[in-house]
Amino acid sequence: MQAQENTIQKEKYNWGNGTQDTTAGYAQAIKVDNVIYISGTVARDVNPEGIKRVYDALERTLKNYGATFQNVVKENLYTTDIEAMKRYNDVRKAYYKNDFPAATWVQIPRLFMADARLEIELIAYLPKK
Repeated sequence: MQAQENTIQKEKYNWGNGTQDTTAGYAQAIKVDNVIYISGTVARDVNPEGIKRVYDALERTLKNYGATFQNVVKENLYTTDIEAMKRYNDVRKAYYKNDFPAATWVQIPRLFMADARLEIELIAYLPKK
């Protein structure tokens, strides 16, 4: 019996400054095969402007791989103010153009960045060629 090769091809993206952040130890996004895993993207405010900034940044990351929000299959949203997020959900929904992903929203006491109030991570699927 032969040993199976245990390496995968990872295509990394990190806000245009290399492929990963070695200080914090992460990549903003990693594509494996036809699946894109996007790390949490943060905002300091849970208001229409803050929510728009987060989704604009996520959109830039998706575009790096030729994807849009219609490729997103899973969204995890973490916030320190779930009521504000529910109040301004229309800002978020506009990006999905009525094609919503599976989603989980969680209120938490604090995020990695102490002044952040919202963090969103995505998983997107690209059709196989």
